[in-house]
Amino acid sequence: MKRIQIINGPNLNLLGKREPTVYGSQTFEAYFEELKLLFPDAELSYFQSNSEGELIDKIHEVGFSADGIVLNAGAYTHTSVAIADAIRSITTPVIEVHISNVFKREAFRHHSYLSEACKGCIVGFGMDSYRLAVNAVLNF
Repeated sequence: MKRIQIINGPNLNLLGKREPTVYGSQTFEAYFEELKLLFPDAELSYFQSNSEGELIDKIHEVGFSADGIVLNAGAYTHTSVAIADAIRSITTPVIEVHISNVFKREAFRHHSYLSEACKGCIVGFGMDSYRLAVNAVLNF
């Protein structure tokens, strides 16, 4: 059974309330329950923090034991060299995900400091971006 850690960054605790026209009306907790049903042969874990340091700590904690990390770093994607360095420091492959198509949004969202350090990126498929990423990890 593959162990997959999903990590969400800042403001993603507000999914279901935050900008429903961009992010939808479902909470991540409700979606996570659906993911667990879709992938009964995977051990899925979920962590969310609005703190950059806590995200880095979680990446370090699971980055040598999990089979994959699915990471939506939120706005830190566009600002955090420290998270990119944390990804480069571990052996677990990381899939970067975004709910919205960041390339159809503000210009500052078009650059990711994380992408170069990640195994792959999935953007713009709504919450389904996470399902696609989990499926990718299961097929490594």
